[in-house]
Amino acid sequence: MSIFIRYMFFLLFSPLLIAGLDDCTTTWCSKGGPIIRFPFRNKFLQTEHCSYPGFNLYRNKSNETVLELPFSVKLVVKKIDYVSQIIHLYDPDGCLPQKLLYLNLSASPFHFFENPLYDYVLFNCSATNRDMDSIIHCPAVVGYQVYAIPFYSDTYIDKYPLTSCTKIHEISVPWYTFDQNDLHLKWLEPYCGHCEVHRKICSLDTNKSGTQCTSKPKIHRSGTICAFLSVGTLVALYYVYSSSRIKKENQATIEKFLEDYRALKPTRFSYAEIRMITNQFSEKLGEGGYGTVYKGKLSNEIYVAVKVLNNFKGNGEEFIIEVGTIGRIHHVNVVRLVGYCADGFRRALVCEFLPNDSLEKFIFQAGSKRNTLGWKKLQDIALGIAKGIEYLHQGCDQQILHFHIKPHNILLDHNFNPKICDFGLAKLCCKEQSGVSMTAARGTIGYIAPEVLSRNFGRVSYKSDVYSFGMLLLEMVGGRKNNDLTANASQVYFPEWIFNQLSQGEELHIRIEEGIHGRLHQTVLAVISEAE
Repeated sequence: MSIFIRYMFFLLFSPLLIAGLDDCTTTWCSKGGPIIRFPFRNKFLQTEHCSYPGFNLYRNKSNETVLELPFSVKLVVKKIDYVSQIIHLYDPDGCLPQKLLYLNLSASPFHFFENPLYDYVLFNCSATNRDMDSIIHCPAVVGYQVYAIPFYSDTYIDKYPLTSCTKIHEISVPWYTFDQNDLHLKWLEPYCGHCEVHRKICSLDTNKSGTQCTSKPKIHRSGTICAFLSVGTLVALYYVYSSSRIKKENQATIEKFLEDYRALKPTRFSYAEIRMITNQFSEKLGEGGYGTVYKGKLSNEIYVAVKVLNNFKGNGEEFIIEVGTIGRIHHVNVVRLVGYCADGFRRALVCEFLPNDSLEKFIFQAGSKRNTLGWKKLQDIALGIAKGIEYLHQGCDQQILHFHIKPHNILLDHNFNPKICDFGLAKLCCKEQSGVSMTAARGTIGYIAPEVLSRNFGRVSYKSDVYSFGMLLLEMVGGRKNNDLTANASQVYFPEWIFNQLSQGEELHIRIEEGIHGRLHQTVLAVISEAE
């Protein structure tokens, strides 16, 4: 209903706007701002034939009317006197002298209203000189002060004590420029003063070489407006109907899927129950591109993680993928789905809560040169992740390709056993398929296999997850993130770094302790050499 109301509001007012803007009638950029008519135009609402070159106005983010002058000098319009052809401007930043340093009126239709102009030379001095009264407050840098010295001759400048000063600019401006934040500019062409005096409309003549005055026409547009309203109303109604139908179809698809899925026995929660479980979403665990995760409690002893999906993301495809994928998986190294919520367009996933957060937290702490888990535990975690990936690829009826293997998506339980989570990007395929088709790359930069980014590297298959797992292993062993942009630029991308090291016969310089950890080092090197 809210969409319909917005469209009807638009339809009621847009004919009036179109009726006015199409024939260049009076408009404005902002509420309370100056009236805009020829030779000016509203840059984003009126076409170029409504104005004279160089007379473009627009509204900024602060809802102010702005005139842009050469070169990129933007001043706010306070008032436009169409009879005298004078525009009153000011600097919204409160530093008009700064803007004047870059102003070039010779390339615009405007010139200074006040005459005569005075020549000044601006000096930047490292210390305040009490003997000089030509100080200006901007532009200035801490520890420096800018002085505007009148320029009558070189000998006149020499009279000033300009020690520790540097000449920065010469400028010709009205006398009041350095004391006020206002600027008055006048335009001579096009000349419309005679039209304004007689309350007529000024516009370019047919030859585009001069101006002409025409009487203000009477508006007879009721038929046009009615026709526009009729057509527009039909368009709006069709849009509302189509939007509602698409949403209902998406919801029906989800409901049908959940009905077929009920036999697998995950619990379906209402949105009210989700609010109770999360204590009104009081404890936020994290946030991602598809939703926000909250901590919840089913009973005094059972804690869960509730992922509330963004209802404006897609058509529910990610929700179906996650429920359909996690719900059919029962493995010690994959996060277990406890339940879900599909209450209207509100969707959520309820998964087991893992108290030790993600692997990313433990691999490498900022400022530390050693991991915090120990190499034996890291080896156990790596094996657990490998078993989970193997189960996804070989242990289910259909092969599940995760496409998002990275430390952030590896959660750790109370015994630091790893569990793979976040199946929003996963794809299902038959085990006999040699590859899967993809319309766009998916995953996180640094962990995405080359073939996912470009088909020139081959077909996308389960090996794409193996590549991501390899990047994860290198990150665990190497003690730095493989997409760490703070590292040496030549060592940011792990595969290129490893290839360069091995091709030059050099060690990988991975920090490994002796004993059992040395065997881990040899294992990693063997895997790398075999892959090469």
